[in-house]
Amino acid sequence: MLNFLKKIYYTKYVKKSYSISAVDLVIDRIFRNKKKGVYIDIGCNHPIKYNNTYLLHKRGWNGINVDLDKKSIQEFNRLRENDTNIQALISDKAEIMDVYFYHERSAINTVSKNLANYRKKKYKLIKKASITLNSIIKNSNYKKKKIDFLSIDVENHEFNVLKNFNFKKYKIDIIVCENTDLSQNNLETQDINIKKIFKSKLYKLMTDNKYKLINIVNSDLVFCRKKNDKRYRIYN
Repeated sequence: MLNFLKKIYYTKYVKKSYSISAVDLVIDRIFRNKKKGVYIDIGCNHPIKYNNTYLLHKRGWNGINVDLDKKSIQEFNRLRENDTNIQALISDKAEIMDVYFYHERSAINTVSKNLANYRKKKYKLIKKASITLNSIIKNSNYKKKKIDFLSIDVENHEFNVLKNFNFKKYKIDIIVCENTDLSQNNLETQDINIKKIFKSKLYKLMTDNKYKLINIVNSDLVFCRKKNDKRYRIYN
């Protein structure tokens, strides 16, 4: 009986992670005092499994989920119908792009030729039209709302998603970007070189736009808008 009560007690304080890296627990902790909020998830893939926003969604948040895969978005429409779910390829401008396509529902379909060559897996080359993140927000129901959190996991194309993003207009508090270092033997592991991160074009872009790197969870980089540092005291 005592062990049963202990289990109930500790279960109360243990949160389940849905992210592949458990970075959602970090995000949930940062926003622990914000009951309602807005997120954008670029490269969302699945509404629950390995998802960086599902923990916030369970707490009552909502937002925009974007993925290249049609079936992925169909799944979001079924399981997260209160969100805005969009099938699209996001880049720095609108153009026709090559997509290295492995199969439907694949989490590793990419527009990065370097990453496709690194993986040495068979793919089908297809053409897709891209749009910008600015356009996604501008044409959504969230265009005049405060966006609290942005997650980007698009297989070595994160920099391009943010390259021409309007940071001044959309002052997002926390941004999580996957960092792909093709010099690693194993991607998305703890084998991360912090010096290379500091020299990367993604890091420079974020710091130039007044963001501070506050956490690294495997290959996920957590950036906070500097103006808001005092709001997230757990990192001070």
